[in-house]
Amino acid sequence: MFVRRIAVIGAGYVGLTTGACLASLGHRVVCADVDAAKIARLRDGDVDILEPGLPELVAEGMAAGRLSFVLGAREAIAPVGAVEEPVEVVFLCVPTPMGEGGAADLAAVEAVAHEVRDLLPRGCVVVNKSTVPVGTAARTRQLLGRRDVAVVSNPEFLREGSAVHDFLNPDRIVVGCDQQDAAERVAALYSRLGAPTLLTDAASSELVKYAANCFLAMKLSYVNAMAELCERLGADVGEVTEGMGYDRRIGQAFLKPGPGWGGSCLPKDTHALMQISDAAGFEFPLLDASLQTNQRQSGRMVAKVRAAVGGSLAGKRIGLLGLTFKAGTDDLRDSPALAVAAGLRAEGAELTGFDPGCPAPVAGLTDGVAVADDVMAAAKDADAIVVLTEWPEFRALDWPALARVAANRTVVDTRNLLDPDVLRRAGFSWVGVGSR
Repeated sequence: MFVRRIAVIGAGYVGLTTGACLASLGHRVVCADVDAAKIARLRDGDVDILEPGLPELVAEGMAAGRLSFVLGAREAIAPVGAVEEPVEVVFLCVPTPMGEGGAADLAAVEAVAHEVRDLLPRGCVVVNKSTVPVGTAARTRQLLGRRDVAVVSNPEFLREGSAVHDFLNPDRIVVGCDQQDAAERVAALYSRLGAPTLLTDAASSELVKYAANCFLAMKLSYVNAMAELCERLGADVGEVTEGMGYDRRIGQAFLKPGPGWGGSCLPKDTHALMQISDAAGFEFPLLDASLQTNQRQSGRMVAKVRAAVGGSLAGKRIGLLGLTFKAGTDDLRDSPALAVAAGLRAEGAELTGFDPGCPAPVAGLTDGVAVADDVMAAAKDADAIVVLTEWPEFRALDWPALARVAANRTVVDTRNLLDPDVLRRAGFSWVGVGSR
């Protein structure tokens, strides 16, 4: 394969994973960020993102001389006194958070485009890796004002907690550009992976990411609604979804009920697609219903806990197992666990939480929850223990020991994670989701 010189602008979750993985494929990669402290940590090999395999990949890339870190986009693209060959591909991996009304905020993308437009070497390819609305590639090309620079859309499909695996073992690679040669150059970066590759236009590529994430969000909302129906009809959602999942047209993935869906992608992308649809004059009632179903799910979980402690949460001590939006990460953004915690707190509950990925409080996110670094502290004197994140470690807890310190032996399992028989043998009553 051809070795390319690549600049990655933005050393956050997507940028760092992209840079480290591309370096592992043999390319020479420089990652840039505006956060001087972050760059200093990365130069020391300190990766503060909880992502299996990423610290090792960063260390390997640096040791091989294929991965480096610099402060600012200028140093990545046109460093003063540079003697090496110029960069050939520039990945934009900057944040596109939810902005006003749910639309994606492209301020960071636009700022970087302004900053680098006069620095880009002739014939360079700029790649939008961030999740961006349809039309962003065209907008980026307009901002750059460079006919000799192509802009490509190459969305990422990385799941937190398995991002390195997902990058190196992709289901598909999507590359969108109106210039075929530029699309082929970007697709060639991944040639060693042997994944199915879709070369398409920029608009279609940009829409693929939203279409995929919003379909998964709708699937999760559907199974949560089905769980509520199971409760009303005396059915078991686990058996219902098992029966559904054997149908190859449906599959087993994303059929687990829970306290709602969240994280850094699904909420942002569903709201963004609603905005995109509105701007196109298209009503999307199916997606809107999925959002509404998700919004009411945390209230359903609060009601379960309220019923489990006797009908009122005022003054009740609740132990929370899990604060992050999913197991295997330290990400608290739009966590359904925190949405449930907020609902419990609003009704007067006193909350203590334990999460393997969040050993200490995080200002602005875990406010109202006493974060413990030990599960026994979360369970001590609890009127109910509530499982909110699907950490597998929770299955192996010493439940008899927890029973000895809890004030009331009740577990509300919003993830259907635990074995009810194990809990009952330990003296706990178990309340699940979508069960008889």
